[in-house]
Amino acid sequence: MTIDLRSDTVTRPTAAMREVMLRAEVGDDVFGDDPTVKALQTRLADALGFEAALFMPTGTQSNLCALLAHCQRGDEYIVGQLAHTYRYEGGGAAVLGSIQPQPLAQAADGTMALADIAAAIKPDDPHFARTRLLCLENTWNGHPMPQAWLQAATDLARQHGLAAHLDGARVFNAAAHLAGSGGDVWAAAREIVRPFDSVSVCLSKGLGAPVGSVLCGSAALIKQAHRVRKMVGGGMRQVGVLAAAGLHALDHHVNRLADDHALAQRLASGLQGVPGISVRSAQTNIVFVDVADGRGADLLAHLAGQGILATGLIGLRFVTHLDVDAAGIDRTVAAVREFFAAPASAALTASAVSRAPY
Repeated sequence: MTIDLRSDTVTRPTAAMREVMLRAEVGDDVFGDDPTVKALQTRLADALGFEAALFMPTGTQSNLCALLAHCQRGDEYIVGQLAHTYRYEGGGAAVLGSIQPQPLAQAADGTMALADIAAAIKPDDPHFARTRLLCLENTWNGHPMPQAWLQAATDLARQHGLAAHLDGARVFNAAAHLAGSGGDVWAAAREIVRPFDSVSVCLSKGLGAPVGSVLCGSAALIKQAHRVRKMVGGGMRQVGVLAAAGLHALDHHVNRLADDHALAQRLASGLQGVPGISVRSAQTNIVFVDVADGRGADLLAHLAGQGILATGLIGLRFVTHLDVDAAGIDRTVAAVREFFAAPASAALTASAVSRAPY
């Protein structure tokens, strides 16, 4: 049996999720009459403290619609140099919206110096693009962003008349970490998104839906985002089948994220002390491993030969999710230890390394 740790996007719908998809009440969402889509949008907007929400097929489209709703041609958004909305979304804001990104250097935890943000905000002068938006991300490489910093950064943005958008692809993972054992994950999520004017929430990562993200914001912002969604081909028809999966995920898969975090800790603990690797601490469901002597590709090939998949974009990355269990984690730890116990000359040479950023 394959153990797929490449990403939490690889999850398959559970039997219970498939059942609610089969029974979903549907309508034509382009006409605005799909009741299940409307229920999903209302549910998430209300739960996170926003006026409205809009279902999208992908997180990339959700972020794009947010950026194009907040900004006009010739405007600018401030973003981290390694942020998904800047680095991994095909330059959509610039290509499709003529919105200029202003990327800033980030610390290891994903934060940007507040002084750098302030310095990047352009004066109101025809020589410059109009700075309109601060775009942040949570989690960051599996680490929840510091809440105090999120508040300080968004406060700074508002002092200068900027809006703030959160790429919350894994915001519920951040919330589960913030809530702690037995805590209220939904309350923690509301606290995380409270300083933002909009947030994009992914349903197809840790929450396990087969597809979909939801953009939450003010009624006016969502109205504009709806227009943009149409332009970029996001208007769908009987999409309640997919929205039903999202509703099921919100009902049943939010609180269980703590299980994924525990498995990530199990993996990190099992790899600690293995000569030749350095494990970066796991706070949510992502574990990064740095491999010495350029052997990362060989390790990936060795794991693949044993039916274990991981990625190697920024160090080796292992992501836990609802399709992974403790036995799979223990098998992964044993395979890594086996690789480093063997002579280096015996290692396989990888022909290719998967590089999916999410």
